[in-house]
Amino acid sequence: MTTNSKQKKRGLGRGLEAILQSPDTDITSADISGNYVAGAIAELEISKIEANPFQPRADFDDMAMRELAASIKTQGVIQPVTVRKMGFDQYQLISGERRLRASVMAGLTTIPAFIRVANDEQMLEMALIENIHRENLNAIEIAISYQRLMDECALTQEQLSEQVGKNRTTIANYLRLLKLPPEVQIALRDGHITMGHARAIISLEKDEQQLVMLQKIIEGELNVRQVEALVRRYHSPETKEKSADKQVVPEKYRLAGEHISGFLKTKVEIKRNSKGKGALVLSFANDQELERLISLIGQNRS
Repeated sequence: MTTNSKQKKRGLGRGLEAILQSPDTDITSADISGNYVAGAIAELEISKIEANPFQPRADFDDMAMRELAASIKTQGVIQPVTVRKMGFDQYQLISGERRLRASVMAGLTTIPAFIRVANDEQMLEMALIENIHRENLNAIEIAISYQRLMDECALTQEQLSEQVGKNRTTIANYLRLLKLPPEVQIALRDGHITMGHARAIISLEKDEQQLVMLQKIIEGELNVRQVEALVRRYHSPETKEKSADKQVVPEKYRLAGEHISGFLKTKVEIKRNSKGKGALVLSFANDQELERLISLIGQNRS
């Protein structure tokens, strides 16, 4: 066993590994139907296996499912699913929903399964940890799984870190994603942005700023480094000062600007900060236009 695998195994702590190896969660003799013993892999009828109500995965890629179904049709189910006993000849899926769904698509009526006994909290923990480690969940699904483990199994971030074998900082970064506006979460879930993009976006303070940045990323096809550079510029003191100084021009000055623009027949822009300091900007296209404006202004003075 490699060092990494040893560390990962230890990292599971009292999580999936401990539950699966505990005598309390094994069928230690013939099960309720009298057919199977502990450690046996049973060939169960798919119709007798109900869905896992704690399944954290919401989306299943159609193409990937069809490919898995084709593989199962040819090779069979290589890795058994895990179920728990619910009563006489009735079972509930703990893990392996992709394999179960693909088996149905492949036309199978039975599937190899390992039978366990677990209460709801153990089952939730097993299902969530199983999916976190073995499924290609998107970042939002992983974040939701972490949050559910903390909420429903009463775990702290430190305990969760031990359970799933992940660094606490990594877990915290995932959990922060759930604070993003729904539009950003959906973009991350659907693959329009990466977790690197999301981590840059979340450093912006307001939802409005985060949504503007999301739009810039998608429209400009920006990479993570470009987004990080934009965010740094936004956080720079100069940018903050400009943002604080920028004020909406009062109505009376805006109307005055429109009057001047009509008189001079050119675009007039009034710039003004919160202290009343600013500039009156006249636009011209060429030297002749500039001379015309100077002449008009001079006539008005005389």
